[in-house]
Amino acid sequence: MIKYIGSKRMLVPEIVHLVQDVAGARSVIDLFSGTSRVGHALKAAGFQVFANDHNAYAAALARCYVEADAEDVLADARLLVDEFNALRGTPGYFTETFCVKSRFFQPKNGERIDAIREAIAARGLPPELEAVMLVSLMEAADRVDSTTGLQMAYLKQWAPRAYRDLELRVPEVLPRAVNGKGRAACLDALEAAAALEADVVYVDPPYNQHSYLGNYHVWESLVLWDKPEVYGVACKRSDVKLRKSVFNSRPGSQESLRRLLSAIRSRTLIVSFSNEGFLPRETLEAMLASLGDGRASVVTLAKDGRRYIGAQIGIYNPQGRKVGTVSHLRNTEYLYLVRR
Repeated sequence: MIKYIGSKRMLVPEIVHLVQDVAGARSVIDLFSGTSRVGHALKAAGFQVFANDHNAYAAALARCYVEADAEDVLADARLLVDEFNALRGTPGYFTETFCVKSRFFQPKNGERIDAIREAIAARGLPPELEAVMLVSLMEAADRVDSTTGLQMAYLKQWAPRAYRDLELRVPEVLPRAVNGKGRAACLDALEAAAALEADVVYVDPPYNQHSYLGNYHVWESLVLWDKPEVYGVACKRSDVKLRKSVFNSRPGSQESLRRLLSAIRSRTLIVSFSNEGFLPRETLEAMLASLGDGRASVVTLAKDGRRYIGAQIGIYNPQGRKVGTVSHLRNTEYLYLVRR
């Protein structure tokens, strides 16, 4: 899967275990699915998963890893991977934007990305198979990028992996879960909470001012293939300035989260949040305990871990010189199990 800040890779076993402990649970909603790492693991454990995210790249990941089933798409995906791997590069929008105007990828790989993305668009593939191929291309590009895992900026010097040749691989699509076919949605979280229903709901909201769209704008443009106007050194999509999440605002995040939690109909919630977020542990615990007319039970689990790779590298100025000191290199992720 792609490099991703806020990835729940270290928490996945705990999350799956918590869901498995809910008596009679067969279905789960993931309201902020991101890379769909959690949804993929829950599907592998047999649960019917409904994955939602308001960004198009995340919805494509969910359609690949949650909605698509191996028995329906893998045979065709293997053929397409072989075919597209044989395509020669053709420079286009992606090369000009992300290899010439900026330096996220070597031009040789940008040209291959352009050619393969145009080929996917020309095929008019069924939605699930198209998502599998888009994820194959996204992950191939991720393996040869020159970033720290965020697309707010690129490295001053090329990352060693950027010199490799782009190569598609077939994503790890799972067979249909025993409890039913999964679904992917691209809705605002509040809309999804009102529209979807399951035995358990997993909530992993943005917890600070950094926008996932801004952090992963390259993937959004790759999936939408709308070739937008861009701005800044990082060539961000112009709509990054407009498509704001209420959860990225300190003044509005607490009330927005309260409204979201109140809209969820499931009796069992699992919420993840970081100690680096806008809301301290005590505030969030009180908010969760107030659900269900104040009768909700809340159990909190804490897991210490390393911060994202950018914090490990340090702080540098535009000339590439290290400046200042990172305040801390570790953080704590909280899992809240709520029963109401």
